[in-house]
Amino acid sequence: MRVALKLAYIGTEFHGSQIQPNVETVEGELFKALRKLGIIESPKSANYVCAGRTDAGVHALGQVVSFDTDKPNLAIPRVINSELPSSIWTWAHAEVSGGFDPRRQAVSRRYRYVMCGEAYDIPRIREASKLLLGTHDFANFSRADGDKGTVRTLERIDIRVDGELTKIDVVGNSFLWNMVRKIVSALSMIGNGVRDEDWLIQMLSPEVYEEGLEPAPPYGLTLMEINYPDPLEWVEDSYSVRRAEDLNYRRIPEHRVMAEVLEELIFKE
Repeated sequence: MRVALKLAYIGTEFHGSQIQPNVETVEGELFKALRKLGIIESPKSANYVCAGRTDAGVHALGQVVSFDTDKPNLAIPRVINSELPSSIWTWAHAEVSGGFDPRRQAVSRRYRYVMCGEAYDIPRIREASKLLLGTHDFANFSRADGDKGTVRTLERIDIRVDGELTKIDVVGNSFLWNMVRKIVSALSMIGNGVRDEDWLIQMLSPEVYEEGLEPAPPYGLTLMEINYPDPLEWVEDSYSVRRAEDLNYRRIPEHRVMAEVLEELIFKE
C-alpha cells in the first residue's frame, strides 16, 4: 500500500529537509523512525518521494511525503511521532494510489514569510507585488540549480500586517531554489525605498538585465501547504495535532524572553 503523510518541522534545528551525510536533516530523522518501526526497509525500496526540499533553517507545516509499505497500520502520525524528535511531527495521513508522486502531481504550493523590525511602506509593497503575478522568468530570483528551467507562475501574493510583523503569503505552481526568500528581499527593498517598481520590472527580464539578490533569512520562511488536482482524503490525527500545539506553546515564552534578552545585550548610549 502507498501512504502519504503531512509533515511539519522547525527548520532551525536541521541542515535542511533533504538527507545529507554527516549532518542532521529532517529526512534523516524521518528515515530512522520509519526503519526502526519496520514501516520501510529503505527509502529506495519504498519508492519514497518528498514534495519538495526546504533549505537549512526553513520550516514546514504542510510538507508532503509518500512511500510504499506493507504495514499501513503503523504508518500513522501518532506511531511515527513516537520515534521522531519533538521538532518534527506528522499530523495527517492518507492512502493514495500506487503511482502517487507528491512532487510531480502538486498543482500549487503556499509559502509564508514573516518579517519584523522595520517600518515598511505596505501599500507600496502590495502594489509592487502585483508585478510578480502570472508567468515570468524568475532567474534573477533564484539560485542556480543545474539546467532546471526558471519560468514559474505565481497565482497570488497576500501581504498583511500583524502587530510588529509583516506576513507575506506566496502561492505558485512550483518554486525555484531560494525564490520566495529573494522575492521577499526584493519587496522589502521596495518597501523601505531602496528600490522602485521599474527595477522590479527589470528583474523580471533576466535576458537583458541580471542582478544578484541576497535571499531573506531562512528562519522567516514556512512551507504552509501543498495542493493536488484530486484532493487527498487526509485523516487528521487530533492527538498529534494537540501534542504539537502544546509543545510549540511551551516554546513561545522562551523565544519571547530571548528576544528581550538580546535587546538588553545591545550597547545603547
